[in-house]
Amino acid sequence: MKAVLKVDNITKIYKSYTNSSDRLKEIFFNTKAHQEFIANDSLSFELFEGETLGIIGANGAGKSTILKIVAGVIAPTSGTIHKSGRVTALLELGTGFNQEMSGYDNIFLNGTLIGMTHKEIEQKLDQIINFSELGHYINQPIKTYSSGMSMRLAFSIAIFSHPAILIVDEALSVGDAHFSAKCINALKKRKEQKMSIIYVSHDLNSLKVLCDRILLLDRGKLIFQGEPEEVINHYNFLIAKLNDANESLNYQSDSQNVFGTFEATIQKVLLKKQNQIAQVFDTGDKVSLEVEIHSKIDIESATLGFHIKDKYSQDIYGTNTHLQKISLHLQKNRTYLCKFEFELNIGVGNYSLGVALHQGLWHTDRCFHWYENALSFDVVSNKDNSFIGLCRLTPTIKIQPLPKERTDAIS
Repeated sequence: MKAVLKVDNITKIYKSYTNSSDRLKEIFFNTKAHQEFIANDSLSFELFEGETLGIIGANGAGKSTILKIVAGVIAPTSGTIHKSGRVTALLELGTGFNQEMSGYDNIFLNGTLIGMTHKEIEQKLDQIINFSELGHYINQPIKTYSSGMSMRLAFSIAIFSHPAILIVDEALSVGDAHFSAKCINALKKRKEQKMSIIYVSHDLNSLKVLCDRILLLDRGKLIFQGEPEEVINHYNFLIAKLNDANESLNYQSDSQNVFGTFEATIQKVLLKKQNQIAQVFDTGDKVSLEVEIHSKIDIESATLGFHIKDKYSQDIYGTNTHLQKISLHLQKNRTYLCKFEFELNIGVGNYSLGVALHQGLWHTDRCFHWYENALSFDVVSNKDNSFIGLCRLTPTIKIQPLPKERTDAIS
């Protein structure tokens, strides 16, 4: 597989000064008057032709810094970048736009800045405007645009510049749902045409859909890389670890899908139909999810929840006792059976189910036991109520003739 980008041992160090006079002290007295912040620490990775590479990490992990270095916006302190072909980056909104100029004129300005020729821009002009869906606003100054409108224009220019490498940093998060979906479809098509993409987002579902591989950064270092679901499991552990003041959170020794403090544990997870354990269900079946938990300590307010993912590892549903306003008090050395009963109103397909025992709304508060992919199951068609899609909504359909005068008026 051809590598279109090689990042080799990149380090970026910023100097932090308490005040402006400290800079002068360094210049004239040859003395150190600054502190160093390492944004990227010896990063190395490759991007291959037609690959979508995701980058995730907590705030301050160094994601935006490495993107700016790859894009050529800033220079590294040390290390080298090897890239082939045009690189187009969607970084901070408004970058490359003149706020006083119209959207139309900014297409030429921004297109030129990212390496397009005037002739190339003219050839793609109508496609850019149509894709942006800005209509008559294309002739209004950029300063009158909302953040979503600016993103529409920036993305449209970028996607029609046909770069070898496209960098997208949280740009889709400011758009509406319709345009975000349109952008994701456009990225998929460009990927089929061998365009390589570096994609940074806090939307884990979009990362699962788009990415072939994900890098996990922490405090400037690359700490893990691999398949999207595997890396996202590590990311969930990392986020939970940030709030682990006692440093008691760990992975289970034989699994990267299980972590926690294990002060309270999930013993069994069973999905039942008509009180029998099952792996195949009809859509709409009444099911019971039984979770057996054991607590080694007294816990005043615990939370037990589950989530269901489809075959693409996208979350399709999740809930917990905290959301359902159910109080869960656990006593030391006691075992409990918790039942979630619901109708399995989801479409035909293969699904996985994960369970978590923690405190508060999210597992990041205090995670006792996170159990990803606790079980898998299949949903098959209910012949009495077939449908297309993910959710079984069971609509009522009524058809009635309109008064004859309405029919005459239409004809």
